[in-house]
Amino acid sequence: MLRKLLGALVIAAGPAAATGIEITVAGEGANGVIAIDLFEDVAPGHVDRITTLAAQGAYDNVAFHRVINTFMAQTGDVEFGKLNDSYDARNAGRGGSDLPDLAQEFSDIPFDGGVVGMARSQDVDSANSQFFIMFAPGYFLNNQYTVVGQVTDGQDVVDAIKRGHPRSGAITGAPDRMVTVTVTE
Repeated sequence: MLRKLLGALVIAAGPAAATGIEITVAGEGANGVIAIDLFEDVAPGHVDRITTLAAQGAYDNVAFHRVINTFMAQTGDVEFGKLNDSYDARNAGRGGSDLPDLAQEFSDIPFDGGVVGMARSQDVDSANSQFFIMFAPGYFLNNQYTVVGQVTDGQDVVDAIKRGHPRSGAITGAPDRMVTVTVTE
């Protein structure tokens, strides 16, 4: 009983966040900075992956390639999502990094607005580099995707990210992008 009560208190207070990232966003929709606390104690493998790729500069100039109004904005395809001369929107969202896929780290943290989760294929152990930021609650994702963090500042920037097709989220024209992603303490 005590363990259950303590667990409920941790969920209500939110997990400790020792590491974070700051994302500078630019584009037709959003311009500004998003600060995210990463939950090392909830999803250590996923947080390590995000901070490793951010420290390497792998996320710099990567498109928000899938953005669905009232749902979420997805980014992080470091293989096909870089906005450079070879960028092809049809491939964005299909890639990852050269690092191995990650085993799921599901938790009891609900997918509320501002929550950051790892994208994956149908295989629950296929997350790699892509992540998404929630615009609004999406509780159908609970215990289906790994929660890695929470927006602590800049939700207005998230909310301004250029929207895509209402169903697929595919962006028409130039997508908004992560100009830089830096690790914070």
